[in-house]
Amino acid sequence: MKEQLTIKALYKELEHTRARTLLEKVEYPWEVLPEISDFILTLGPTLPKDLFEEVGENIWIAKSATVSPLATITGPTIIGENSQVRPGAFIRGSALVGDTCVVGNSTELKNCILFDNVQVPHYNYVGDSILGFHAHMGAGAVTSNIKADRKNIVIRVGDESIETGRRKVGAMLGDYADIGCNSVLNPGSIVGAHTNVYPLSFVRGFIPANSIVKTGGKVVKKEER
Repeated sequence: MKEQLTIKALYKELEHTRARTLLEKVEYPWEVLPEISDFILTLGPTLPKDLFEEVGENIWIAKSATVSPLATITGPTIIGENSQVRPGAFIRGSALVGDTCVVGNSTELKNCILFDNVQVPHYNYVGDSILGFHAHMGAGAVTSNIKADRKNIVIRVGDESIETGRRKVGAMLGDYADIGCNSVLNPGSIVGAHTNVYPLSFVRGFIPANSIVKTGGKVVKKEER
């Protein structure tokens, strides 16, 4: 079952992120978390100057993006073309935001990759996480990236487990994953592509692609249409 946790399984749309070369180097998505900052620092100066502007120290924002003056952004950060960063957003750095994304009011980003067309529009926390193409987090949905006992995160799938060697791992959302309002993604959660999570859910471990996480944590397979 470990193959379901790989980058190839979770993200079929690697052309929809500027982090493609970084992701293609490794097998599992959480393996790139310690490299996001350096990757942005290398990528930023190479971005086309007719499309991007360095607006602050190690902060590159597409000229077509809409960024509220009431947002707080620290580097290294890249904001992609036609993306929105709304009032009250807090981008703490090491954030690679794709094209046509929405980073909403009171949303906080830290050490993460957002593929193109990702929406984190209202009161979200996304830390040490990767959100695939067209992934969406409903209002108040958050990633939890550290355990209460501060021990390293272990990714569990079935009877197997993978040691990450990291104290902080948030959530890895596959392409088109949709997380319901006020849900909590526990440290090391992996949500497969095209999976829907009901509001007020507590997600732990691996949720297969094309699933529905219902109230009470019951996981069912989507019906084929």
